Amino acid sequence: MSESLTSANTSRPADTPVPDPRAPVGPGVRTVAVLSFATLFVIGTDTFLVAPLLPTLSHAFGVGAGISGWMVSAYALGYAGLALFAGPLSDRLDRRRVLLTGLAAFAVATALCGVAQSFWTMILFRFLAGVSAAFVTPQIWASIPVLVPPKLIVRTMGTATAGLSIAQVVGIPIGSWLAAASWHTPFWALGGVSVLLWAALARFFPSVPPNGAARRSIRQTYGDVLRTRTLVLYLLAYLVFQTGNFEAFSFIGSWFTRDFRLDVASVGTAMIALGVGNTIGSLFGSRLIGRLGQQRSLLLSFVALLALYAALPFAPGRAVAVALLTVIFLIGGFVFPIFMAMLQSQTTTARGTVSSLSNAAMYVGSTIGGVVGGVLLTRVDGFFGVAGFTVAAYVVSLAVFAGAGALRHRHAG
Repeated sequence: MSESLTSANTSRPADTPVPDPRAPVGPGVRTVAVLSFATLFVIGTDTFLVAPLLPTLSHAFGVGAGISGWMVSAYALGYAGLALFAGPLSDRLDRRRVLLTGLAAFAVATALCGVAQSFWTMILFRFLAGVSAAFVTPQIWASIPVLVPPKLIVRTMGTATAGLSIAQVVGIPIGSWLAAASWHTPFWALGGVSVLLWAALARFFPSVPPNGAARRSIRQTYGDVLRTRTLVLYLLAYLVFQTGNFEAFSFIGSWFTRDFRLDVASVGTAMIALGVGNTIGSLFGSRLIGRLGQQRSLLLSFVALLALYAALPFAPGRAVAVALLTVIFLIGGFVFPIFMAMLQSQTTTARGTVSSLSNAAMYVGSTIGGVVGGVLLTRVDGFFGVAGFTVAAYVVSLAVFAGAGALRHRHAG
């Protein structure tokens, strides 16, 4: 298998973003960063909204903790399934058009979650929201390397990632507080915000026409991507990482509720600290990455995460648990733009496909984690089972990344 789709750049390190000659400079970069941030904020709020609401939704629909994770997994399944089609399709169309169409459907599906009458209707509407989101976020990740100068790619991706982080700082706690009055309200409010975002994107987000070389069939696109050994290994490592990541994240709220006796509003408040840590890592991590280099930054992040998750189940109280999780989320915000830059660096003609595959990998991981985490939380005391699974997943992910050459300087070709 070839080492990179960017065969013309044989002297470029494999983890360095490939410059795009069409990348503009000036105020346009700021516009792209702000809109990317806003889009990821809305999608991130919806992605993470259900996790802290699981105890409330489980009670409302009369289901136990063992299967409640499917309300998280349904969204992930919808996203992962459609992403495999949405990615190659978006490589052949104007990304702005795909972005707007997906967001319109997302607004409707999210609002419908607020009228769910049963566990199974909620599953259906969460699935449809995930399907819609599959056409939204990949366009952001794929557009940034085209619209932004190479030296600003990681920084702009960090800004977009901060949208996910701020969703935890502001969006998720507000959603939890709104749910204290009625669990329906957060979904309706987010649907309305999505409509406002659609209007802003329609007015300001630039057109991103397809690269001429990308006008291939879906089969040809996947054939090229799957022949790229480094990219395939990166995606596998990322899938395993996100499985462990979401397996833990999805049940933090349930752990806090069960072992620390927190109500839904208090869980939302605790999430603020986690989101602050993630935001700091996303916004300011690019400077440290520039000094350490991507390879060293990646390795140090894994080592720190492994140590912190190993210590987490031993937390003697809520304050220590929140402190450890805050640092964990800070490192998560730091490392996520590295993952995105590494994946996008492998191609110039199939960025939508790569973005969709990476997001599909994340949501497949979320699906597996949502199912496994619920079982481990109910069958193993404390957070030992959940954290142990995450540590094991991170070890495997690091090994795969190392095998792909992500921890050393390596040239394509």
